[in-house]
Amino acid sequence: MIRLAVCGAAGRMGRLILAMAYAQRGHFEVRAAVDVPGNPLLGSPIGSFSEYKNTDVRLTDSLKSVLPDCDVVIDFSASEQSVKTAQECAQAGVAVVIGTTGLNAGQVALLDEAAKSVPVVYAPNMSVGVNLLFKLAGMIAQMLDEDYDVEIVEAHHRFKKDAPSGTACRLAEIIAQARGVSLETHGNYGRKGMVGERKAGEIGIHTVRMGNVVGDHTVTFANLGERIELTHKAQSRETFALGALKAARFIADKKSGRYDMQDVLGLR
Repeated sequence: MIRLAVCGAAGRMGRLILAMAYAQRGHFEVRAAVDVPGNPLLGSPIGSFSEYKNTDVRLTDSLKSVLPDCDVVIDFSASEQSVKTAQECAQAGVAVVIGTTGLNAGQVALLDEAAKSVPVVYAPNMSVGVNLLFKLAGMIAQMLDEDYDVEIVEAHHRFKKDAPSGTACRLAEIIAQARGVSLETHGNYGRKGMVGERKAGEIGIHTVRMGNVVGDHTVTFANLGERIELTHKAQSRETFALGALKAARFIADKKSGRYDMQDVLGLR
């Protein structure tokens, strides 16, 4: 039985993780639920705002105080808070799964520092299907030359704060690596005005925000004679919650180091 803590527990993803953990209660026992100071639900039993029932666990704003009773922490909060979570887990010797998107290079470096002490799973997308998309996109990019243009289009709900999505950025990184080029020099994040003809080897990344779209990603490889499209559409956030719990089960007995969902799913 894995003793679990959930950070960002009162948010949309946090509530889903609690619900999925309850459905898998033969594998997980939620020992702690954490959210930011000032949340109006602080002090409430988690059963009052989620489907996790039959427990006395109450929402708290202090992760550090509950870590001694936990084996794994799952964090879907905000970038700065997620880094703090990883640092506190490193100090306490507790494994951590980070599903938050929008972390910058400096924040990822801090996750790497935490991973020297404890196992850390960090992935821009916890979906099994998206991680298969990562694998396939890299394979195809490696097979096709620069005669094939690459465009990535992602769509999410109107409330998403970061753009492009972490998934789109990771797709672009994988394709750039497969082609042996730098995303810094070959990435093109949207076009406007008289930009001229498309440059050879360019990797286009485009963002759409609308309604309640959970998450759509399409990678297109196209030359003058044909087009190959890889598309993943998330229909429910449950897929991310289930992936996070899969990552928690994977990491519970691992040595320190940074892992991602390719490791979790055995796709390396």
